[in-house]
Amino acid sequence: MKQDLTTGNITSSLLRFAFPMMIGNLLQQCYNIADTLIVGQFLGKEALAAVGSAYSLMTFLTSILIGLCMGSGVKFSICYGGRDSDGLKSAVFHAFLLIAAITAALNIAVFIGLDPIMYFLNVPQEVYPMMRDYLWVIFFGIAAVCLYNFFTALLRAVGNSLTPLIFLAVSSVLNVILDLLFVVTFPFGIQGAAFATVLSQFVSGIGLMIYALIRFPDLRVGRKHMKPDRRVLKEIAGFSVLTCLQQSVMNFGILLVQGLVNSFGPVIMAAFAAAVKIDSFAYMPVQDFGNAFSTFIAQNYGAKKEDRIRKGTKRAVLLTVAFSAAVSVIVFVFARPLMLIFVRPEETEIIAAGVSYLRIEGSFYILIGILFLWYGFYRAIRRPSMSLILTIISLGTRVALAYALSAVPQIGVTGIWASVPIGWFLADAVGLICYRIRKKQHISR
Repeated sequence: MKQDLTTGNITSSLLRFAFPMMIGNLLQQCYNIADTLIVGQFLGKEALAAVGSAYSLMTFLTSILIGLCMGSGVKFSICYGGRDSDGLKSAVFHAFLLIAAITAALNIAVFIGLDPIMYFLNVPQEVYPMMRDYLWVIFFGIAAVCLYNFFTALLRAVGNSLTPLIFLAVSSVLNVILDLLFVVTFPFGIQGAAFATVLSQFVSGIGLMIYALIRFPDLRVGRKHMKPDRRVLKEIAGFSVLTCLQQSVMNFGILLVQGLVNSFGPVIMAAFAAAVKIDSFAYMPVQDFGNAFSTFIAQNYGAKKEDRIRKGTKRAVLLTVAFSAAVSVIVFVFARPLMLIFVRPEETEIIAAGVSYLRIEGSFYILIGILFLWYGFYRAIRRPSMSLILTIISLGTRVALAYALSAVPQIGVTGIWASVPIGWFLADAVGLICYRIRKKQHISR
């Protein structure tokens, strides 16, 4: 099924397209959350700290691939909105070659540089062996992450956000089953959790690729589309590399923060590991709504429907604010019960640190929701550099303030938590100012 976002009711079109993406990414989080929950309950706090710290690293690495796929998806959406079938197929061919080459190089690099990377992250000695064992297995799943996200970007570009959800749902259930099997039933330890994740990722990646090629023959690349074209490759690279930089800068900043968190020891590491999972679940829907909004803008940008872009932007902001405010209230009120999902009740220090994180950051989800809209908007109108600038502002502020404030004894780790919403606010302000100044130029092709 395909969905044309250039016609029909704007609000219902956005919600209908965004909803499967929201559910899908929440399920995607289940890969690591299942590891975190089962590892934390059955293997102890050191194992929980190892998986949590590994999650930040893997998020950074996969963000490179996701960014490349998202950038290519913008080009796919513009071609689809402009009814350019040959241009779409040529873009698919060039994008796949580019992303596959980068994936192979990245996979080799992380295996070679595993120990220097862990040294850079200040991983404590009591956590180091388990984290290394976990990562050594997890790295084998990078190719699967690439496959899934590439074909997800392609299907979403033509308005199909439901199929990726179905494949992800199947692999998420499989991941939980394998986690229980490899960690609880068999004594495979932390490597068992990693094996469960990798096998599940390959199910979703390979399965979605096969489905897309069989179910949508009009998206298959023909021989005439396989001719190398510098112009097309340059355009794909322009979209993909800048979006990749935006995603990787965002997660590199988080990685730097993870290194700072690690310096406070296993208790804070474990608290951060659990709280970040809750945090990811809380604002993941608005992140996906921002990605759906980006596809909506890109299709209408390709179709040259400026008025629909203006109306869609206003409605997207209203929907995001309403949803984010509701989630903030839920996270603030239920912070402690949410932490108990991942942490044993007797680990009072871990729970207290996690509750502090959630109540400080969770109060400001409206800011991150709006920021995801800005990312999607600027990416869709062929200005991915602006998304990169906003990311640098947001993460640069977060990292600088985190290191500065946490160094003050009276503030400590609370400074790390408080730096997050400040960065969001500054990036939102810059995004709004630029939009107001150049609104007409932004939405005209």
